[in-house]
Amino acid sequence: MKIYGIDFTSAPSARKAITYAQCTLSEKGLILERLGYLTSFDEFEHFLRQSGPWVAGMDFPFGQPRKLIENLGWPQTWNGYINCVAKMTKVQFVAVLTKYCDGRINGDKHHLRMTDRLAHSRSPMMLYRVPVAKMFFEGAPRLLKAGLSIPPCLIRDDPRLVVEAYPALVARRWIGHRSYKTDTIKQQTSARESAREEIVRGLRSMDARIYFGFDIHFNDDQANVFIQDGSADQLDALLCAIQAGWAYAQRDRNFGMPTDCDPLEGWIADPQLLSVNPQIK
Repeated sequence: MKIYGIDFTSAPSARKAITYAQCTLSEKGLILERLGYLTSFDEFEHFLRQSGPWVAGMDFPFGQPRKLIENLGWPQTWNGYINCVAKMTKVQFVAVLTKYCDGRINGDKHHLRMTDRLAHSRSPMMLYRVPVAKMFFEGAPRLLKAGLSIPPCLIRDDPRLVVEAYPALVARRWIGHRSYKTDTIKQQTSARESAREEIVRGLRSMDARIYFGFDIHFNDDQANVFIQDGSADQLDALLCAIQAGWAYAQRDRNFGMPTDCDPLEGWIADPQLLSVNPQIK
């Protein structure tokens, strides 16, 4: 099976591209074939239209918290409220979230989805610092428009399947909550490079096979790229592909997602979230 990992950005360009890892999953394991870049949303949309079958793990929130959706009076289906968002400009979307948050007390401004609570990830309403809300705005409507199957949000009879990924969950398997990436050269430290090296070593270990159910293969040149790249965009793309490969391997078990998870909010595909949800059998 062709597997992709996508490290997303809300404003792709030649300087800060959407980074992807192209892999193949077989009885030999997950094999990294190439790393590449998409420098515009036109290129991203072209990528989504390519013929299946394939599975992709994408690093942005596919949904918003149910509490926000209900309070705003948005449609109570994923495709319904994503269509509403798709009709907005980015400025309008930002204004909606800003007005909503400004009208609420501290501690009740940025809601979390259930999967965010379990993954210790940011609220998909966050507009600044790491602007995951803007990533949602740019990403989710394009997934809907492309006609993909998007468990658990919208299941379709389509050989192209996407799951929400969160590469930090994979990294934490070996380095805990230590930082392994930076956006500036000045912040590049030996400690962060060492953390990336530990992740790479972990991916090549027996622990990875036991945890994800398959070996992960990449060559020494690719390993060196992962270690030397302070942004960790290429490493994150591979980590997203690992989560996508794991979800595909769990396809007969609801892609490793709780059968009662909220399709309005979406779910991050990762075995760690399976282990903290005893209702998943």
